[in-house]
Amino acid sequence: MGGDERLLADVIDLLPLGVWIARAPGGEFVFANRTFREIMGMEARPDVAVGGYAQPYGICGLDGQPYPEHKMPFVQALQARADVIVDDIVIHRHDGGRVNIRATARPIFDRDAVTHVVIAFEDCTAEKQADDARRATERRLRESQRLESLGTLAAGVAHDFNNVLGSISLMASLLRMNERDAGRVDDLSRIVSATESAARLTHSLLAFGRQGPLRALRFDVGEVASEVVDLIKRTFDRSIEVVFTRAGFTSIVGDPTALEQVLMNLAVNARDAMTRGGRLDIHIAREGDRVILEVRDTGPGVPAELRGRIFEPYFTTKSERELPGRGLGLATVYGVVERHRGTIEVRDASPHGAIFHIDLPAGDVLAPDAPDAATPARDDSIVRGHGTVMVVDDEPMVRMTLRVVLIELGYQVVEAHDGLDALERLATGAPVGAVLLDSVMPRMSGRDTLAELRRVPAPPPVIMMGGRIVPREREELLALGAIAVLDKPFDVPRLSRLLAQSLPARS
Repeated sequence: MGGDERLLADVIDLLPLGVWIARAPGGEFVFANRTFREIMGMEARPDVAVGGYAQPYGICGLDGQPYPEHKMPFVQALQARADVIVDDIVIHRHDGGRVNIRATARPIFDRDAVTHVVIAFEDCTAEKQADDARRATERRLRESQRLESLGTLAAGVAHDFNNVLGSISLMASLLRMNERDAGRVDDLSRIVSATESAARLTHSLLAFGRQGPLRALRFDVGEVASEVVDLIKRTFDRSIEVVFTRAGFTSIVGDPTALEQVLMNLAVNARDAMTRGGRLDIHIAREGDRVILEVRDTGPGVPAELRGRIFEPYFTTKSERELPGRGLGLATVYGVVERHRGTIEVRDASPHGAIFHIDLPAGDVLAPDAPDAATPARDDSIVRGHGTVMVVDDEPMVRMTLRVVLIELGYQVVEAHDGLDALERLATGAPVGAVLLDSVMPRMSGRDTLAELRRVPAPPPVIMMGGRIVPREREELLALGAIAVLDKPFDVPRLSRLLAQSLPARS
């Protein structure tokens, strides 16, 4: 090799691009520079030619499969007799590394015949990773915006739904209060119970996306699971058989709403895995000083190589086509379980499927002084009273129902269709002994209305009403001066007792 040729070879070696040259049409190796060898992680192979590039060099597509020989850059440039750019190649190096490649193939002509093909290899791994990260960020942003929109929609629907349920519950309670026929009393009691069941369904749907600090209450995981099972039996496709079993006293200390979210997420994931139907088992049991929760499905299971990653944020085994949204995500499930001092792992189910196994400390082992989350006993006693009650709600149906109920209880009623209307009526000197105030209204929210009501001279006691008031908002409303917060739907006995406390009955 002469001096000029050696200089040329040295210069080509210093190029930031890999250079590989082969003869046409057979693809016999002629030359490769140092950058090509660094990218490939190996020396050029003089024994490799057309039809046999993929295996020796570890040339694959983005799907990890060997790159088709008929689509190799050398072959495409030879056939097209023009420059060809290929950017879907991944080199699977023998040392285990992966390099994304953009290859530019150019045919070299002698008169009209192609004698050689020169291919420049550019390592675009960093560019590909940055692009993937950008796409992932954009996808997460779209998902976040989508979930936020769905959450807003669900909250609005829940508000309207609870208004309907509230009217039904109040009217049924009112009719039951005046009914003397035992059979009709039972029928009306069943209507009230049905509205309460529907309200729990609404709260369960809202709780699915709710976030916030965990509470420390003693509760029975089996009872929470039972409510989740009732919900999924109503909403899951009938091709999925849902089986619930429980054994022993399964009390723990923690946040029942958060555990409800965990169960819902695992159940939804199991449903999505069983695209052609199957069986979903939810099992709760006490084992020594631990409470065990298992969610088992008969889907395809989780491959062993993915089990170490499924609890990573935003990781999923589903394609965008299969499931564009991922709900809470298993990372959140993992976080909730960990904050309850528990563990979670995924196991194989025999003969097929997956088991999510959760292990939690029992409630009599941890924090024995934690308050119970038991539902208080029902009190159906009615307390009648006197005085004037202002009903502030933007829904005419709710105002009408409350007016009928309050008059039956012995009160006079003033109606206001929103917060501004309520303030204007009070400014005229309307005698008001107490206010029933909805939390969600147009023009002025219930919270802002409450704040303004507390500024008027001799402010009347205010009872807030709402169908989706979370604990933090409840605390804020009470701190602002509300004497109580009523969750819609509520019944006549509860309303009557609160009003009697606000406006003591006069003789």
